[in-house]
Amino acid sequence: MRNLFRLISLLFVTAIVISACAPATPPPAEPTVIEITRIVAGTPQVITATPAPTTSADIEGTILVDGSSTVAPITAAIAEEFQSEYPNVRVPVGISGTGGGFKKFCNDETDISDASRPIKESETELCKQNGIDYIELPIAFDGLAVMVNPKNDFVECLTVAELKKIWEPEAEGKITNWNQVREGFPNRPLTLYGPGVDSGTYDYFTEAIVGKEGASRGDFLPSEDDNVLVQGIAGDENALGFFGLAYYEENKDKLKLVAIDSGNGCVLPSLETVSNGTYRPLSRPLFIYVNRARVDQKDEINAFISFYLKNATTIVTEVGYIPLTPEIYELVQKRFENRVTGSIFEGQGSTVGVSLADLLAKEQ
Repeated sequence: MRNLFRLISLLFVTAIVISACAPATPPPAEPTVIEITRIVAGTPQVITATPAPTTSADIEGTILVDGSSTVAPITAAIAEEFQSEYPNVRVPVGISGTGGGFKKFCNDETDISDASRPIKESETELCKQNGIDYIELPIAFDGLAVMVNPKNDFVECLTVAELKKIWEPEAEGKITNWNQVREGFPNRPLTLYGPGVDSGTYDYFTEAIVGKEGASRGDFLPSEDDNVLVQGIAGDENALGFFGLAYYEENKDKLKLVAIDSGNGCVLPSLETVSNGTYRPLSRPLFIYVNRARVDQKDEINAFISFYLKNATTIVTEVGYIPLTPEIYELVQKRFENRVTGSIFEGQGSTVGVSLADLLAKEQ
């Protein structure tokens, strides 16, 4: 027993010596603590919580995007860059057309809707019925390109009046030959290609050229996929068609661009003519629409939109579209930061030729 007591005493003394010789350990850093007041049975109670640190790696989830095939390349390029910084977030981008995208968005099936035109009153009403508030964000400019087959050697420029003569509803079954469009054009059949009726490009073109959104002849070859239109025009010597300028730029070796004369001479679409408004009336803004509630509910959506607006100028240009001016991007950024809902085009009537800068500045 005595030997056991001595052994215990020796171990105790050794422990004290080792402890005294050991280097001092710094106290742990004080964690950030936040206080939250909650009401329990009518009585306010203060509880404390330590939030977990948030980094790009901490943010995860899936952001559902659908809508315009014209805007899709921009959003897809943004998503690719975003996912390299936020590896745990998926951003699939669908292309069901602007109208198809709004149907899904206003039925609460998606988080973000790509759009090549402003939201319609009927779509706004559907969103209201389903309790969907949205933030409308312009993100780029685009021109609508009118094209023919490269073997066409007689069309260099068309007037707005000639385009209307070709595309108006009354032309269906009647204007079917090139020599009916202009005296001197050859006696050759006229084949038409264009975006489907769910496309914002179709809506904008018909409003700008025919004078009424969604009103055109029905005997043309439609597709929501612009690549199908490229193949159609490239393979048909009698073809005339239209879609976004960026898709022409990607396929200029297969197509022939047609200048448009709106009364001041023939003008080809380009970054310069679309930006300065001389390419009329087929220059337009492009948009994304964001579910307002989900911006605050889901960190990944807030991060994605912030990333989108921060990098829009660079990526919009890289993809082949025309960026907004710095002034307009600043106004769009404020619109998002302030969570301003609704459309800046409400009550405007026609959106053709309307100034984005003027409409956005009114909100400030």
